[in-house]
Amino acid sequence: MFEPHGNPRNSSRGLHAALAELAPEDLVKLQDGVYRHFLHEGITFTVLDADNVTEQIIPIDCVPRVLTATEWQHLERGLKQRLAALNLFLKDVYHEGRCLKDRIVPIDLVLGCPQYRMEMRGLNVPHDVYVAVCGTDVVRTHDGFAVLEDNLRVPSGVSYMLACRNAIKEAFPRLYRANRVREVSDYAELLYRTLASLRPSQQAPRVAILTPGMHNAAYYEHAFLAGEMGIDLVEGQDLILRDSALYSRTTSGLRRVDVLYRRIDDDFLDPVQFRSDSVLGAAGVFHAYRAGNVVVANAPGTGVADDKSLYAYVPEIIRYFLGEEPILANIETHLCREPSGLAYTLEHLEELVVKEVGGAGGYGMLVGPHASADERARYAERLRADPANFIAQPVLALSRAPCFIDGAIEPRHVDLRPFVLQGRDEQHVVPGGLCRVALRRGSLVVNSSQGGGCKDLWIVED
Repeated sequence: MFEPHGNPRNSSRGLHAALAELAPEDLVKLQDGVYRHFLHEGITFTVLDADNVTEQIIPIDCVPRVLTATEWQHLERGLKQRLAALNLFLKDVYHEGRCLKDRIVPIDLVLGCPQYRMEMRGLNVPHDVYVAVCGTDVVRTHDGFAVLEDNLRVPSGVSYMLACRNAIKEAFPRLYRANRVREVSDYAELLYRTLASLRPSQQAPRVAILTPGMHNAAYYEHAFLAGEMGIDLVEGQDLILRDSALYSRTTSGLRRVDVLYRRIDDDFLDPVQFRSDSVLGAAGVFHAYRAGNVVVANAPGTGVADDKSLYAYVPEIIRYFLGEEPILANIETHLCREPSGLAYTLEHLEELVVKEVGGAGGYGMLVGPHASADERARYAERLRADPANFIAQPVLALSRAPCFIDGAIEPRHVDLRPFVLQGRDEQHVVPGGLCRVALRRGSLVVNSSQGGGCKDLWIVED
């Protein structure tokens, strides 16, 4: 919201003036209002720890983050470019493997990745769209916007983006209209069009969302999106294979499924093809997929492209497949699988953030400056024991945004997860995203499972 010298940016002057005019008790009412909106809508997430599983209302902050249309245009171009290149990369590594032969990406990094699926080798994916829905984590530092990681398997959080918008529109109706904030409300329609465009035939497709069930952390989102798109929400036990096609059991009989938007990891998708002990997926899904009778989005095996080690090669992947310079930068990344990367990481552990290559949700990471000497020593032992399982990045001076914390406006670190859709012929990015907030003072961890919250993102004219 503010320039480095402390004055509000031009794009934020209206919001800043409106907040400045509010009495503290009015801000409290606004914050209470957006919280109650989330409470009444049942907008929750699940927190898992060693002893408990708890359902919590995701914390929401009433002060929107603001970006200009020009800033957004830059982000949008970069996000579309990145997803286009990653889809080409996935097609290549499951077919010709040119980028491996040309040593753009180390072959052992790809073939040794747990997310690489031999079952996908040589399998033609409809319209070459491996990733139809992508959630890319973007941060802003003193050097501008940069991508922190790509989420290509089952990215979540878009329902919180939409819920934040509804809550804030209700809290600031006149200010929202006056700023001509760009809308995100057509996301569900665009998602449906994207999924439907991947259909295996020209007939009107039947699309369904496959959820692991109500105990999944993102179940609220699965149910929300199914309702918004007017499609079936199914669990594995609802699906059955007939004549190499997939059907869902309904009260009126079996109903063919043409496109399955799966919100379940590869391992659990089909007990016949993947983990035999899975009770979450459905037997025969992959058989119907391989027969070309159902489209699975995102395709199995896409996780090889969002492995945190692979991330370091994405700029070269963009140059190789598109012949273009990356529009969005990567964060400097040290691969501990390489001796030099491991040595640097061990030597600078106090200055680095170290992550597991397959980790998510802020679990299993070390923030060097915030860790004790004992914690760093224990983590160093893990690094030495299995270096290929870790990467390291510098501690970033993440941008901060004003938040209403305990009755006062205070700065907190933020990131952003926009959602990119790739259909048969079109890409879409709604002008917004899940803006995550590290609510604890000084914290850089924005994950809701680690004390983070969310706020609305406004894209306004320059």
